[in-house]
Amino acid sequence: MRRNLPPMLAALANRNYRLWAAADLVSVSGGWMQVLGLNWVVLARTGSATSVGFSVLLSTLPALILGPWAGALADRLPPRRIILAGESLHLVTAVSLALMVWAGLPLAGIYALTAVGGLIGALEGPALGRFAGQVVPPAELGNALAWNSVTNSVGRVLGMSLAGVLAAVVGDPLLFLINAATFVVVIAAILVMRPGEFHPLAISPPEETGVRAGLRYLRGRRALVVLFALGFVLSGLGRNYQVTMAAMTQGPLGGGAAAYGLLSAVFAVGTVVGGIIAARFAELTVPLLLGAAAVTSVLQAVSGFAPGVLSFAAVIVPIAAGAVLIDTAKSTRLQLDSAEGMRGRVLAIHGTIAAAAGATGAPLLGWLCEFFGPREALVLAGVVTLLATVFAAAALRTPDDVPAVAMAEA
Repeated sequence: MRRNLPPMLAALANRNYRLWAAADLVSVSGGWMQVLGLNWVVLARTGSATSVGFSVLLSTLPALILGPWAGALADRLPPRRIILAGESLHLVTAVSLALMVWAGLPLAGIYALTAVGGLIGALEGPALGRFAGQVVPPAELGNALAWNSVTNSVGRVLGMSLAGVLAAVVGDPLLFLINAATFVVVIAAILVMRPGEFHPLAISPPEETGVRAGLRYLRGRRALVVLFALGFVLSGLGRNYQVTMAAMTQGPLGGGAAAYGLLSAVFAVGTVVGGIIAARFAELTVPLLLGAAAVTSVLQAVSGFAPGVLSFAAVIVPIAAGAVLIDTAKSTRLQLDSAEGMRGRVLAIHGTIAAAAGATGAPLLGWLCEFFGPREALVLAGVVTLLATVFAAAALRTPDDVPAVAMAEA
């Protein structure tokens, strides 16, 4: 029986979603504990930041390469089955990492398991997106995604904070074992969900399976393509604040490691605020997305003129909140405005584009900060993202020739 909750908490009225959100919070916290533990192990053994970067690359490369195929798989098989298999494999991988680190085995094995974990995550990702649309009705999907953003932000802060303490007290292997335990929590949560309360999604008919069918589908949906393009620009030049915050702190703001830590914490707080704001909207629309993109772009340019750390932090809060609002609205529209049988492939392409934007945007922003200066880089990036938003708004004024629901009716 559904609980009567305020509209802001609509998704939490669903028992299956409450289980999913709680498990997600635990899983995200454990995931960040493992990320920090893995980075520290690699850095401690090699003393090389490049080696850490190589480890990160191994974990993200599978999503860039296999994303569309993972989406096609998610559109053909029940997402619950894929997730249970993926979480089980993640559990085995985390336990194996703990044993390798405890035994002091060579880094080659740790790198290999990192790549395996990235592969599992790449195959599981689109299914996770489709499953989110099954634990709540379509009208509450945006609200659910907004609360997912909140749990992800809170889990990140909890995981990073606990990792620093536990690594110093009990050692790195325990971080991997704790992460393994979080996968047990997710598996248990899925198994106790009520199948009768799921909201089924259509799957692809045999003639519409595969990556090529997904690309053909997108060719006729200009609105989705525009959102992908805008997302690439916003993610590449407007989301890599870890780079620009470091450059501003070390350069014109004259702060040190403590100032950078403060700004990182402020940014995390902003992401939680953004998730709560997104949850307050009954509907996350494209005009809302474009408005948030325009405002955050202007604020990004303004942040380049901040005279000190505190004023820079004050601008970062609404920028971080706006970024979460944009991402939540974009994810909601990509799911609700695409055919159910294509949703896995749409989400997979979205994830691939986001990964590519991060991979290219971070070094580009770093180069801009070194060549022009951090302040100038922020102003330039803000102007570019604002222009991209204006162009996207103009392109979205004309509707697609083929309705997005056509595939769902096939």
